[in-house]
Amino acid sequence: MHPILQDLLPEEKIVLKKIKMPSFMHPMLAKLTHEYFSDPAWLFERKLDGVRGLLFKKGKHSTLKSRNNNILNESYPEIVSAFDVIDMEDAILDGELVAFEGHNTSFAKLQARFGIENPTRARATRVKVYYYVFDILYFAGYALTMLPLLTRKMILKKIMIYKTPIRYTVHHMKYGEKYFKQACAKGWEGIIAKKADSTYVQERSGLWLKFKCINEQEFVIGGYTQPRHSRVGFGALLLGFYKNNKLIYAGKVGTGFDEEMLIGLKKKLDSVRSARTPFSDYDDTSSAICWVKPALVCEVRFTEWTRDNKLRHPAFLGLRYDKSPHEVVQEV
Repeated sequence: MHPILQDLLPEEKIVLKKIKMPSFMHPMLAKLTHEYFSDPAWLFERKLDGVRGLLFKKGKHSTLKSRNNNILNESYPEIVSAFDVIDMEDAILDGELVAFEGHNTSFAKLQARFGIENPTRARATRVKVYYYVFDILYFAGYALTMLPLLTRKMILKKIMIYKTPIRYTVHHMKYGEKYFKQACAKGWEGIIAKKADSTYVQERSGLWLKFKCINEQEFVIGGYTQPRHSRVGFGALLLGFYKNNKLIYAGKVGTGFDEEMLIGLKKKLDSVRSARTPFSDYDDTSSAICWVKPALVCEVRFTEWTRDNKLRHPAFLGLRYDKSPHEVVQEV
């Protein structure tokens, strides 16, 4: 047994499970809450506005995977290269891939790396990316998911030296409300609250909670309107979320696009055109609307939900390739 694991408490060693390193693990996901709190039994981390990534380190080879098991090595070659040269035992790490705009993480800026399948092209974007590690699921032949979160983070901090582009995600104990107010004042997306003794479950759990300063979530694109005046591409996107296996209409978003984005996204929309509406509760026979198959997922920022479950003041941030459409539900 590795010395780091050997130093664990007897009751912690008991829950270690010696297994062959998995080729994939579903990430643990947080639930949204508006009930903010402080509690010594919880820790609080900055919520990073990026893309979830699981890092599989096996010998001198590293593989970066999305939350839906797509390999991301070509899109983020500098992250993979940084892990390849680290001398450490086999491990599975959980973290967030981010780009910065000033001092804040920017999902929109990270868009330049999405879907790139050539390392040279990825580097040529000149968008600097970082990998913030916040959990460890497997190490030196053992699954660590049944260990308490604080113990996993202790192991995570010990296994390597963190330097750019790999960074350790720091946490604060107890004072969640104070940290949340500081986060919002700095323009962050929010913070994540995690039960300090929680095990790692491969599903969405109330043991991890999202405190959001800004309303932001994924939506399925179900159609688009025709452009008007001098606008190119399209006018607005029709958005929805799934409820009871039905796509529910949530409104339109027509801001947040530049001309290049309008043209590029229009090509993607045309590749999934449909003759009928994908929404269960919205239809419009107007020639100004073009329906599409519910295949594309995007990230949208908005001020609030209206009483009839429509978005108020939405703005498009970018497409998401790490989430399948049927996973998209209303976060309330």
